[in-house]
Amino acid sequence: MSFLALDNIKKSFGQTQVVKDFNMSIEKGEFVSFLGPSGCGKTTVLRMIAGFESPSDGTISINGKNQNRLKTNQRNIGMVFQAYALFPNMTVFDNVAFGLKVAGKPKEEIETRVKEMLALIRLDHLADRYPYQMSGGQQQRVALARALAPKPQVLLLDEPLSALDAKIRVSLREEIRQIQRQLGITTVFVTHDQEEALSISDRIVVMNAGRAEQIGTPSEIYNRPNTRFVASFVGTLNIIEATVVDPSANTVKVGDNTVRLREPVGALKVGDKISIALRPEAGSLSESAKGDTAIVGNVISSHFLGSVIRTKMDVGGNQISFDMFNAPDAVLPQPGEVLTLRFSSGDFLIVRD
Repeated sequence: MSFLALDNIKKSFGQTQVVKDFNMSIEKGEFVSFLGPSGCGKTTVLRMIAGFESPSDGTISINGKNQNRLKTNQRNIGMVFQAYALFPNMTVFDNVAFGLKVAGKPKEEIETRVKEMLALIRLDHLADRYPYQMSGGQQQRVALARALAPKPQVLLLDEPLSALDAKIRVSLREEIRQIQRQLGITTVFVTHDQEEALSISDRIVVMNAGRAEQIGTPSEIYNRPNTRFVASFVGTLNIIEATVVDPSANTVKVGDNTVRLREPVGALKVGDKISIALRPEAGSLSESAKGDTAIVGNVISSHFLGSVIRTKMDVGGNQISFDMFNAPDAVLPQPGEVLTLRFSSGDFLIVRD
């Protein structure tokens, strides 16, 4: 039985339905990210788990217990917000101790637990400081410790890294994941940043217009997107329009190039239009590259991006981008140059709406 279950959850504000038939089963100790654009309903689902919002329909259960009628303070949930939400007039120690004091824990137990939490986030040397004396990353670590101090059943994180600069975000997300694994706490993480979700999650829920478009591991979401939305939202992807040539042989035409797909197209007819997807990192210009298919096109532009060089080429009216690793002697392809890009047939995905 799943530890955190959301069954047929719906949520409407007036006549606007913002969450539609949301179903999700999360195992104990699992780290699940809700990923999607602004307004897709991911934070609303999180707020319903926390008890800040009530579902219009459906059931939320934790460890087999229905949570729908429980208030937020009855759910044993830890919450970390985007804006830290620390008490400015309290020291770090007192901020972390706050939930334990509200719960009426003995003084000795509070002191021991707060010291444990501050050691866990490696800020025990700053126990007497106030929030204004700390960096944004340090404040968010204190907010995490405060949420974990009462030993919640579930940890909820609502875009906790979005206010931080890029380097701090990377280091802190790794720290959050390490702490989560160490404690074994069931965690739901809301983000619009695909890199964050891909790098730290056991599973990802890609949300769109109030629905879960796809639920899967980071590898499944990235490599085998189920819908056009997931394919275009997660990672950089080329969407290529093709025409079916021979359904029995799984061949399609892209411009003047005949391409063989590994995924069957037998249900289609000759001349049918089809959308296929290709990741920029899949292709290679090397004549010795492994692959059973190739396309020829004209270079539109090339851009130096540090570790990679991204080139855009025109193939029968399709603009296809591909990446190659940077090297000291790398030469950027020039506009108008004719290139042959080699792939494996398995690199192409059929895109469904």
